[in-house]
Amino acid sequence: MSTVRTLVVDDFEPFRRFVCSTLGRSPGLQVVGEASDGLEAVQKAEELKPDLILLDVGLPTLNGIEASHQISKVVPDSKILFVTQNNDADVARAALGNRARGYVHKVDAKRELLSAVEAVLRGERFVSAGVNHYAGT
Repeated sequence: MSTVRTLVVDDFEPFRRFVCSTLGRSPGLQVVGEASDGLEAVQKAEELKPDLILLDVGLPTLNGIEASHQISKVVPDSKILFVTQNNDADVARAALGNRARGYVHKVDAKRELLSAVEAVLRGERFVSAGVNHYAGT
């Protein structure tokens, strides 16, 4: 199995540390970069060309949904998984309406993050149990 190069994007540094630590416990996943806002996420994605990007919705400078649209243009092969505090179904649908394959509510991240990563890497859709009334897109 080849190494999955991962970019972690979240403006809250302690949560970013948690995500990096969690991913580091999974063989085959390597965090190659971190970003703390949407514009930096687009720049790092273009520079690093990661296989997987974990992206928050509520980012400064450029929100995660808009960042994902721009990332899709500059790195079309990267898979996107949202990991966010926002559990609104409409926001989840908007986030998944582009190319993102997964949406994890931060409250559920400890339990669901690695399962979501595995599903997204298999090309499957993953939506956290903590997303209110999500009915798919």
